[in-house]
Amino acid sequence: MGTKERRERQFEEREKRLLAFARELIVQDGLLNLQMGKLAEVSEHAMGTIYQHFACKEDLLLALTTESVAEQAELFQRAAQWQASSRERMFAITVADTIFVQRNPEHFRIAQYAHCEVVWKAASACRRTAHFEASQPLSDAVMTIVHDAISSGDLDPRGMNPEAVGTGCWALTCGMHQLVHAEGLLEHFNVRQPYRLLGRQMLAMLNGMGWQPLVADPADPDALDDLIARIRAEVFHELCTNDTI
Repeated sequence: MGTKERRERQFEEREKRLLAFARELIVQDGLLNLQMGKLAEVSEHAMGTIYQHFACKEDLLLALTTESVAEQAELFQRAAQWQASSRERMFAITVADTIFVQRNPEHFRIAQYAHCEVVWKAASACRRTAHFEASQPLSDAVMTIVHDAISSGDLDPRGMNPEAVGTGCWALTCGMHQLVHAEGLLEHFNVRQPYRLLGRQMLAMLNGMGWQPLVADPADPDALDDLIARIRAEVFHELCTNDTI
C-alpha cells in the first residue's frame, strides 16, 4: 500500500470514529445540542482536524445520515430480490424499513433534521452528492419492483411514471417516521402501534393503486400478521429478534 492510499484509509477510519462520537453525543445531549467543539473535545482532536472532515455542522449531520443509508439499502435490496410477487416485495420494503428503524433508532430523527431546507442548503455540495450516491440503491431497489409489477401486468400505473408510483409509497413511510419522532403527538391522538398502522395503510394504498393481487381486507389483523411473519422469516430471519410492526 502506497503512502497516498494509507493516508486515505487513515482519513476514512478517523471519520468513522468521529461519526461514532457524534452519535454518542446525540444520544447523550440531544440532536440540537450537538456542537463541533464538543466533538473535538470528546474525540481528542483539534478543531482544525474536525474541519478537515466536516466543513460545518450541517456537513456533519448529513454525513451521519449518509453513513446509515448503506444498511438501509442492503435491507431494501433483499426485499427486492425476494422470490415473491411484486406486490409482496413492495410490502417487504415497508417491513425492511421498520426493521431498519428499530436497529437505528436515531437515523430518522437525524435525517428529518438533515433534510430540512435550512440544513440541506447549508451543507456542502460534495456532502449532498455523497448522500445522493449512497441513497441511489434505495431507489434502485424500489424501482426494480415497480418496473417488474408494470411489465408483469400486476400494476397499471394509469399514466403515472414508475418514479411517481414509488414516491407515493416513500411519502407514506416518511410521513409515519416523522409522526413517530414528534414525541407524544401520536399518543395525544390515541394512535397506538404506528408501524403496524403503517402496514395496514400500505396494503390499502396498494389496493387503491390496483396492484395485484388485491388484499380482500387490508385491516384484517390475522392476514397482516401472516404476511409480516412470512416476510420476516423468509427475508430477514436473522435480524428479527422481536416484532417491528
